[in-house]
Amino acid sequence: MSLPSTVDAITIPHYGGFEVIQKTTIPFPKQNPGDVLIKVEYCGVNFIDTYYRQGLYKYKEFPGVLGKETSGTIIGLPTDEAVLNNTTYKSQGFKIGGKVVADFLGSHATYISVPWKFVYPVPDSISTEVAAAAALQGLTAITFFEEAYKVKKGDTILVHTIAGGLGLLFAQLGRRVGATVIGTTSTPGKAELAKKNGADHVILYPVEDTVQRVLELTNGEGVDAIFDGVGKDTFDNNFKFIKRKGTIVSVGNASGPVEPFSLFKLVDKNVKLLRPTMSNYVYTAEEAAYYGRVLFGLVEKGELNIKIFKEYPFTAEGVQQAQRDLTGGKTTGKLLIKI
Repeated sequence: MSLPSTVDAITIPHYGGFEVIQKTTIPFPKQNPGDVLIKVEYCGVNFIDTYYRQGLYKYKEFPGVLGKETSGTIIGLPTDEAVLNNTTYKSQGFKIGGKVVADFLGSHATYISVPWKFVYPVPDSISTEVAAAAALQGLTAITFFEEAYKVKKGDTILVHTIAGGLGLLFAQLGRRVGATVIGTTSTPGKAELAKKNGADHVILYPVEDTVQRVLELTNGEGVDAIFDGVGKDTFDNNFKFIKRKGTIVSVGNASGPVEPFSLFKLVDKNVKLLRPTMSNYVYTAEEAAYYGRVLFGLVEKGELNIKIFKEYPFTAEGVQQAQRDLTGGKTTGKLLIKI
């Protein structure tokens, strides 16, 4: 197969606002012996892209290629004998032409080369479009519900911004295990969508007092766990409606990072607080392979419904607009870039 010497990519020359996002030409990626070479079809848009663009998370060098979520087809397999003989690698069934998703920084490009353990096979019945929309948020939702706080039947949990892509998956997984799911969102339309996806109660935070409503809904006890992707603006109030011995899982920083605080904040209710990353739950090849099978198994069986909000063009302007929409609270479900 004849391959180009360069690829198109979405890059930034330095940290900054939406305006630093560019579409540029960079050298074709070098395929290391343990890499899978992928022709990209779709890229997922995530808050982590904005964190890297702003400099909250750091690049090693510039230009930095945006993106951490990609789907496409395999055009090159590893050549390292140790990899080819690895039991987990062989169990993945990678093949030329096979559909895959990848979780790897710098993936908003037409071709990418990715270490095999960050690549997940996609079943034939699932399109690369749906796979890209499912990957990062699906793996995050599943691993956080399993390892950050194991949500179980009878639990009452709260999910902030429940109508977003990740929030809708949290709602579905909560319903699946028999938990009571309370969510927060900004509009009646988003609230209705959340309820269709498994939320039992939805609080409209612009017009309702979240603390008061949660305590009303839980007879003053509070919730067993909170999954908070907002960050700075919601952090302090979480402690007012978390149950004694409850768990707060800080999922993201949509409103900005949480300010430093005293550990004594946890004392009143013996609260557990985590700020995990999905990548540390799929750190080993075995963990990644396991959770990848769980995710796409649920999608394939229709037990996890992936909502795509909109597809944007593979241009600087398209990616800028996608990030504006994502951070502006205008979206429900997943945003994709179509290559």
